[in-house]
Amino acid sequence: MGGFFGVASKSDCLFDLFFGTDYHSHLGTRRGGMAVYGENGFDRAIHNIENTPFRTKFDRDMQEMKGNLGIGCISDYEPQPLLVRSHHGTFAITTVGRINNAQELTKQIFDRGNAHFLEMSGGDINPTELVAALINQKLNLIDGIRYAQESIDGSLTFLLLTPKGIYAARDRLGRTPLVIGKKEDAYCVSFEDFAYLNLGYDTEHVLGPGEVDVITPEGYKTLITPGKDMKICTFLWVYYGYPSSTYEGLSVEKMRYRSGELMAKRDNVKPDTVAGVPDSGLAAAIGYSNASGIPFSRPFIKYTPTWPRSFMPTIQSKRNLIAKMKLIPVHDLIEGKSLLLIDDSIVRGTQLGETTEFLYHSGAKEVHIRPACPPILYGCKYLNFSRSTSEMELISRRVIEKLENGHVTDEILKEYADPETGRYEAMLEEIRRQLNFTSLRFNRLDDMIEATGLDKSRLCTYCWDGQE
Repeated sequence: MGGFFGVASKSDCLFDLFFGTDYHSHLGTRRGGMAVYGENGFDRAIHNIENTPFRTKFDRDMQEMKGNLGIGCISDYEPQPLLVRSHHGTFAITTVGRINNAQELTKQIFDRGNAHFLEMSGGDINPTELVAALINQKLNLIDGIRYAQESIDGSLTFLLLTPKGIYAARDRLGRTPLVIGKKEDAYCVSFEDFAYLNLGYDTEHVLGPGEVDVITPEGYKTLITPGKDMKICTFLWVYYGYPSSTYEGLSVEKMRYRSGELMAKRDNVKPDTVAGVPDSGLAAAIGYSNASGIPFSRPFIKYTPTWPRSFMPTIQSKRNLIAKMKLIPVHDLIEGKSLLLIDDSIVRGTQLGETTEFLYHSGAKEVHIRPACPPILYGCKYLNFSRSTSEMELISRRVIEKLENGHVTDEILKEYADPETGRYEAMLEEIRRQLNFTSLRFNRLDDMIEATGLDKSRLCTYCWDGQE
């Protein structure tokens, strides 16, 4: 999905920019970049970080780049930040989001006389360049930013660096977060709030849905006030967010504890131990263990010294293999044991199925699976949640297709999303059978929402229930 960080400082900003951006490495997989503005104008660096951590690739750039204003990003696949020269002057821009109507918007811009777009290696237009082109359709930056937010079907949160300051714009419905931090001689703006804590910043302001602020070394000013409606992505707490992140006043770790507690209250199995799939399943497993009284253990350990988050190939089969290779068994905690295993979710089912076989091979007697979110029935339309190109890559949809003999309607899908129906139970049993689990029970949507403490109207739950 990606994330970003910006700094407006009275002195050189590179140290804070470098480490603040690096703290977002858990969100992206392929590209990293930094752009700064100072006495010598703009400077920018972009590197491939598929096989190398951000810090390693950008260490020399941090030593050589100078500026008091800067933005940096960890990008899922597109090179950014981009440097753009337009009638607004020169600016750098980095984005997080998804543009579903890119072809339509591109045609509109061509029809208005835009000369060309630069294609990326896959033949697609860089979505960040498209956002810049939308902004440039208007006579001033504020109108251009508002126009881009209103034109895009999907989501759009971004930073725009100019010689005067950093424009920070949160998605129109707040699907992704944005927060401003402050210390004595600088302000920062960040996707993840924990990214600036060890750099000496304190949280100053959380942008609301659609809000646009400009940040300078002296402070920040709201240019477009926030809207009332919000649909923040609930999957941020379930999977994407780092444990120390906080969204809308609720920390990721606390939400995961709550989810595990609520799952335990509905369960009736009595395994020997409860375990979590590293890393995002661990907190829910601890919450489950605390509520149930069943001991928590770590029957396998994730090997991280030479396997950073960014080291994940783009080919799904290779990603599955790498994920499996990272987990090292602790046989003393597996052999002869009945295990209850909590993962953040089941998407395709491949990795969790292989993990289960790996536990049986290591001597486990039973493997009970408890995903910390409901079955994923719909591909995300608002964020680059996964690399799936079709909803039929989701194991839940493949199972439903089989159970319904290919005749699947919206009404039928609603039944499969309801944990009180026979269709829901049939889906769970077929997934359990295919992946060879001893038992399977998903976290319920109502319990997961309760774990956030937010009203459902303020959460995006589309991937689970199809409601926009």
